[in-house]
Amino acid sequence: MPAPIYAIGDIHGQREMLEEALERIAADGGPDAQVVFLGDYVDRGPDCRGVLDLLIEGQAAGKNWTCLMGNHDRMFSMFMEDYPRNDARLLVGYHWLHEKIGGVQTLASYGVDVPERARIHEVHEEARAAVPERHRDFLAALPSHHEQGELLFVHAGIRPGVPLQAQTEDDKIWIRHEFLDDTRRHPWLVVHGHTHVPSAEHRGNRVNLDSGAGFGRPLSAAVFEGKDCWLLSDRGRKSIGSA
Repeated sequence: MPAPIYAIGDIHGQREMLEEALERIAADGGPDAQVVFLGDYVDRGPDCRGVLDLLIEGQAAGKNWTCLMGNHDRMFSMFMEDYPRNDARLLVGYHWLHEKIGGVQTLASYGVDVPERARIHEVHEEARAAVPERHRDFLAALPSHHEQGELLFVHAGIRPGVPLQAQTEDDKIWIRHEFLDDTRRHPWLVVHGHTHVPSAEHRGNRVNLDSGAGFGRPLSAAVFEGKDCWLLSDRGRKSIGSA
């Protein structure tokens, strides 16, 4: 039987939920369990800074943790560059500090207030002073996928029919319907988040673990043994299907 590997869906600043998910994983697989985090650590939730602190400290302590890039993590990283950039995949009129994106909540967790009529350069200067360099370095170095055996972990999905080496970062962190609506088998079972659903779901060729923590709903953690998978609860494993 393959060694278990665990995955956690989109966190969005919910540190307390993350701590509870890690407790469920430790109860199932022990303190040295291998965990893949599917990205979107920041925006919308109350403690984005705390989430990044926990992940960075865990990796520094030698935890077998792989942290993937989400689209919200990249938007934060782009804003924190010497000259802030806006992600080209956003709709016209949207930006990281737009009320529907969540960057304002991320900066608030660092003590940076964003007044309604603030100028970007003013917010950027204050953010650069408030966000630790280790957080900026962590965000800039996040990988966009993790392949292991029969599983492919990625934030949003993949473009069907395209070899992994030809997949773009944009697709891996932003894709939706071209991936979600395709029912064909992929070379792996794809484990992803990005598109929130009422609860974690298995669609045969993919497993979606974004259960809407960014909107106050529960954070999903799952365990995989090969292509078999279970959702973790306080009462143990609950099957969410198999490929």
